[in-house]
Amino acid sequence: MTDPSSLTLLLLRIGFLVLMWFFVFAVVYSLRADLFGVRVRKLPEAQGAAVPAPAAATPAAAKAKPAPKAKPGGPATTSTVSTLVITSGPKAGLEVPLGTEPLSIGRSSESGLVIRDDYTSSHHARLLLWGDAWMIQDLDSTNGTFLGGERVGAPVAVSIGVPIKVGATTFELRA
Repeated sequence: MTDPSSLTLLLLRIGFLVLMWFFVFAVVYSLRADLFGVRVRKLPEAQGAAVPAPAAATPAAAKAKPAPKAKPGGPATTSTVSTLVITSGPKAGLEVPLGTEPLSIGRSSESGLVIRDDYTSSHHARLLLWGDAWMIQDLDSTNGTFLGGERVGAPVAVSIGVPIKVGATTFELRA
């Protein structure tokens, strides 16, 4: 027969082993998520229809004078935006030409704009063309994406000249 102290010691050893295995699994799960990223959720079409489109000029006004350039504060449209310019951070001065395809931003080498710093997630954010306006979408990053100093929760329309901050890097859309 075993005495109570040896039974207690055996239970403590088993409990310690179980706790250690939970720790190992947590580390492996974290490494897997960091190496392979997390799944990006697709936005349903119903949400896309709820985003207000930029106001169009009346046909008479359009004939009378050419369309004005977009000003800070108005949504950036495909006809006014041509580049993404990094204004601060390790890659300051870099200009990324924009097409119609979404631009993924993150630490992963699969991203269209790779930002290697400790405050950027592997798949941090996405800049996408939604209708005729450019939108920024945070991809559930740890440190968040900021547009004009406000944290982005849902996709938000981006205006020309408004700073977007991802990690330690700030960039903006320019015509």
